[in-house]
Amino acid sequence: MMSNYSLTKSKVIRREACPECGSKDNVAVYSDGGKHCYGATCTYRIHSKSGNVIEMEKPVSPMKTTGSVREIKDRHISLDTCKQYGVTVTEDQTKHIYPYYDENGTLVANKIRNVATKSFHSEGNIKGSLLFGQNMFRNGGKFVTVCEGELDALSAYQLLGSKWPVVSIKNGAASAKADITNKHIYDFLMSFDSVVICFDNDDAGKAAATRLAEVLAPKAKIMPLQYKDANEYLSLKKTAEFVRNWWDAKQYTPDNIVSGKELWEVVNEKAIEAEVHYPFEGIEKLTHGIRMGELITITAGSGLGKSQFVRELMYHCLKNTQHKMGLMFLEESIKRSGLGIMSLAANKTLHISEVFNSTPVEERKNSFDETLGTGRVFFYDHFGSNSIDAILHCVRFFANALDCKFVVLDHVSIVLSDQQQGDERKAIDEIMTKLRMLVQELNISVILVSHLKRPSSAGHEEGAVTSLSQLRGSSSIGQLSDIVLGLERNGQHEDEVERHTTTVRVIKNRFSGLTGPACRLLYSVETGRMTEREEYEEIE
Repeated sequence: MMSNYSLTKSKVIRREACPECGSKDNVAVYSDGGKHCYGATCTYRIHSKSGNVIEMEKPVSPMKTTGSVREIKDRHISLDTCKQYGVTVTEDQTKHIYPYYDENGTLVANKIRNVATKSFHSEGNIKGSLLFGQNMFRNGGKFVTVCEGELDALSAYQLLGSKWPVVSIKNGAASAKADITNKHIYDFLMSFDSVVICFDNDDAGKAAATRLAEVLAPKAKIMPLQYKDANEYLSLKKTAEFVRNWWDAKQYTPDNIVSGKELWEVVNEKAIEAEVHYPFEGIEKLTHGIRMGELITITAGSGLGKSQFVRELMYHCLKNTQHKMGLMFLEESIKRSGLGIMSLAANKTLHISEVFNSTPVEERKNSFDETLGTGRVFFYDHFGSNSIDAILHCVRFFANALDCKFVVLDHVSIVLSDQQQGDERKAIDEIMTKLRMLVQELNISVILVSHLKRPSSAGHEEGAVTSLSQLRGSSSIGQLSDIVLGLERNGQHEDEVERHTTTVRVIKNRFSGLTGPACRLLYSVETGRMTEREEYEEIE
């Protein structure tokens, strides 16, 4: 998105600390009230008083500092280690130069360490790079070690006998979690059996290690340090101690096992509340809203509006919360999915070419800004594998790396079609069990779309009543879901209004136990929206 903010309109009046990345002076404060953090991976921005949004990038500085490969004597880093990582030292030995590469193996940045002041600055585009040292190692293996700084990465690699991959985050403890939001970095780390986190033995390092371990669970291990950092082990010639501490790294597990005797303050604090209420009164009356940690299944016959209903829910969540959402619509392109969300804001069916072409660009842009342009909507581009592991990996990435609280999987049968062999029931049991565990572990709300088996009598396209027994493939869908909503519509009805009216039936409700017909939703061909009909109380 083009910015209307210009340096010619405002001057930097001071520098201050960043509340997001923790840097001491990376935030530039402008004369009109705007603020912009120039940390390499930080996204902290605020509006100026004039309403302009600061979206400018820090100019990429040329990589002009040069040196030659040599040992770093004062830190006991050998010549061979420096050669392996491509680390160089200026001729006057006052600066160390640490190279950073992108996913294509192209050198895109250098990080420069001033030996005398122990300060750092970067040249090039370090924001677009991988972790330090990542270019050296292939994806996959038993162990990868993540350090807090380049010198510690070099030290750990040397202490481990140059046998195991060792990398470093880009900008210290404060940026650890932000670095992992890069999918190439996340996928690299998660491709190993174990990720050993070797951060500084101080409060900031320990806190950052825990935050990183939460993102990389269950593969994360936190290494217990006797000394300050890996380089201090190397300087003190404590190789055996470092190796022992490295092997002693324990798998990260949250401190979540408690005695019931300790729960009075928890259970008495407040009632269990919904994160957001349903946009339709009839459903809300029975379910009391959408809560975190819930797996909600939407089911109906083919072509009866499941995806549209889900889009209505997500648009409502987007408008009524500040949460992010991850959307996996596996039967349609991300363009179709994006236009579907935008259509709700526009009250027009923008995915239809005639409507799209007749809608002014400004109106389409406003709909984009209200939805996709908020930066809170992420899509899964499903070109390629839709395997169970790929889908679950994506759900975890949505939640951990992107902080999504709502995730949509539409629909489960597509995932099963990617399986090479084995029966459908076992495959559904597997994905539902793992999905159920993820929902609890990540404390998110997952909206799952599932197909129905064809009934023996009238088909669902003729308005047949939905039930748990009709869920296609396995009883585990119904058993492991917290809420199951069935959509019913007679698409063959003689009356046009009835043909476009959907009955929503609560088939399962673990929260309150209330089930039965909830409401009737009328779909407008003109607006593309579903609205609740007033006669929902009369449904039998």
